[in-house]
Amino acid sequence: MNFPKKKYSSNIIHKSNLIDFSYPKVMGILNITPDSFFDGGKYRDEKSILKQVEKMLCEGASIIDVGAYSSKPGANFVSESEELKRITPIVKILIKTFPSCKISIDSFRSKVIKECVGLGALISNDISAGKLDPLMMETVGQLKIPYIMMHMKGTPQTMQNKTNYKNIVYEVFNYFIERINTAKKHKINEIIIDVGFGFAKTIDQNYTLLKELSYFKNLNYPILTGVSRKSMIYKVLNSTASKALNGTTALNMAALINGSKILRVHDVKEAMECVNLYNAMVKESRI
Repeated sequence: MNFPKKKYSSNIIHKSNLIDFSYPKVMGILNITPDSFFDGGKYRDEKSILKQVEKMLCEGASIIDVGAYSSKPGANFVSESEELKRITPIVKILIKTFPSCKISIDSFRSKVIKECVGLGALISNDISAGKLDPLMMETVGQLKIPYIMMHMKGTPQTMQNKTNYKNIVYEVFNYFIERINTAKKHKINEIIIDVGFGFAKTIDQNYTLLKELSYFKNLNYPILTGVSRKSMIYKVLNSTASKALNGTTALNMAALINGSKILRVHDVKEAMECVNLYNAMVKESRI
């Protein structure tokens, strides 16, 4: 696909007091849901949760992303009270056990973000970029925390019926322009963008976005990529999520080459190997 050339500097990084984006980071996924597409139900008691988080931190995760509401296509609806019931005790445990851990909260509900930040969480990761809760951006602005905004149409229950685009790259790009402008009005300055692989996209559309991911550097905000073990990998390989680690690694490297600054993954060790190899390649190219 041919896109108009825009001038941007690959060195432009919106630095956060919390995250240094001078080199890519790995975000480890902690799903405390019973129905997540890959690890649903694995981490539901304190012992297994602490063991997994310790493992991810030791393997090099800079951020732990905690989610209590599965956002897989067709996921079951979870009430706000149930989401809070699931997530707040876990945030308390993690802060107590790993006080220096940077915790991100994967939620589109402002009340969940506010309560978790009150307990010590530091980042809001919103799959809807404020579209599913009109108070989200106002809340994040007041909390003065980094905000990860993702592209999605509809809800997890309806999104796969909303995959019609005339030009997906332009439409997702323009979506972010509008969402970033709205965020700025609410005094949100530390923004990270996520094109939303698998959310209201077909497999072909996912790969178009991955191929053209560097175009989103024109927004001049760090890019987060989350392809870990998703169906865009295992359906192409006629495999399963449990066997999609090698494919995840391949696409993570493609994302890094195309400008991603955060890899959101289930498998931290392998993602860190990607980052280390990418850093070696970039360093070598500068010599």
